[in-house]
Amino acid sequence: MALKFRKMHGLGNDFVIIDTRNQEVSDLSALAEQVACRRFGVGCDQAIFLRKSDNADIYMGIYNPDGSEAGMCGNAARCVGDIILKENKTDKITIETVSGMLSCVRANDNLVTVDMGEPRLEWQQIPLASECDTKFVPIKLPTSSENDDSENLPVCVSMGNPHTVFFVGAGVEEFQVSEIGPQIEKNSLFPQKTNVEFVHVKDRQTLRMRVWERGTGITLACGSGACASAVAAMRRSYTDRKVTVQMDGGDLQIEWREADNHVYMTGPVSYSFDGEMQS
Repeated sequence: MALKFRKMHGLGNDFVIIDTRNQEVSDLSALAEQVACRRFGVGCDQAIFLRKSDNADIYMGIYNPDGSEAGMCGNAARCVGDIILKENKTDKITIETVSGMLSCVRANDNLVTVDMGEPRLEWQQIPLASECDTKFVPIKLPTSSENDDSENLPVCVSMGNPHTVFFVGAGVEEFQVSEIGPQIEKNSLFPQKTNVEFVHVKDRQTLRMRVWERGTGITLACGSGACASAVAAMRRSYTDRKVTVQMDGGDLQIEWREADNHVYMTGPVSYSFDGEMQS
């Protein structure tokens, strides 16, 4: 079967977007594995499946290269938001996901802002396997010493998917993300595994972040991870309520708004190409 798709990316975090409103697809997990493969498929960090929604302008399904379903993807939400904003010829749309509803609006300079909703901060919401203070989660990095203080413990946040945020200082550029990321991802404290962020607080308005994504690996950017990192830094009083999160692929603007407790993410989207593949 010829399968039509669109290739897009948000700051190098790339997606194959398949609109199932216009074509039949089955076994999304297997199809995601096929499509995401960079040698035998199109290649992407996540496969995105669009379908009609009774509750929003569009439904967005998110699948990792290993075939697992993801609960949220901020960069994909901006890409899908841009598609549907243009399709509907409007400045605001809503997106339904397995983790809840998002809203997208057109921002200045043709950027897209996504209302990611309220961060989930309780241990059951993330979820963790046992009760603990999510601002100081009892996990140590393999590089930690017994004398390290609690500031070196991570913060856990759910943005519709679980995130574990370590503050590692200026050495984040040389940090062994590919070695340590999968160890933390599969730690027994995380029954659904976790995304892992390694963050340097540059100043009260700027974070530098690198990421290991659950089910995917290292990516150039992660929208929900940027939101989680900002919330984690704000919970620790490291930053103000508006920050720039600098990632390998570029920058996102994140605001955790006091008025409604929602996290707002603003950034660019890019179209790569449209195509067709045999499935």
